[in-house]
Amino acid sequence: MSSADPIPRERRGGAFSIPNLLTYGRVLAVPVVASCLFVQVIYEGGLWLRWVALAVFVVAAITDYFDGYLARIWSQHSTIGRMLDPIADKLLVGIVLLMLAADGTILGWSIWAAVVILSREILVSGLREFLAELRVSVPVTQLAKWKTTLQLVAVGFLIAGPAGDRIIAGVTQVGIGLLWLAALLTLYTGFDYFRAGLHHLIDEDEP
Repeated sequence: MSSADPIPRERRGGAFSIPNLLTYGRVLAVPVVASCLFVQVIYEGGLWLRWVALAVFVVAAITDYFDGYLARIWSQHSTIGRMLDPIADKLLVGIVLLMLAADGTILGWSIWAAVVILSREILVSGLREFLAELRVSVPVTQLAKWKTTLQLVAVGFLIAGPAGDRIIAGVTQVGIGLLWLAALLTLYTGFDYFRAGLHHLIDEDEP
């Protein structure tokens, strides 16, 4: 390339760029974690399956940071990456929460914390889809990123659950406490999104 040639400022990533591969891996991790929890409870597998599930979950959660980071520093942005990244996050948290409620790790009133988290994610996804039709973008806030991080940490403690309690008493209770904190932060960030999109909803209904 000669000095007179233009230097591209941004290079779009293909479907098989490294950031996208990390996102695909996060999606594939979901059935692995769910299967480990299912086998451990339904087929009375060993508690070692909890540690396998936790290890896979932690690796998947770490990719949540690195896929976006690498896409930015390498300028490998892609449409499929922007579409799939939030879906992968919601699948990872949502399906594992359902499995933890099914196996009894999340019980009683604590189920409402999981319900709040799942309901918010569905409602915000619907709002984003509606606003996308109006060509309105609602950026992800820093607080929403912290919300996702807190959800992942809480779910990690709960995956360890009874296996962790055998090593350090109270691991499950710590996870339940973090889950409630995540639910409260989830409510707040959800309100923020609806407030940001509310005037677009009102304007659309006006004659």
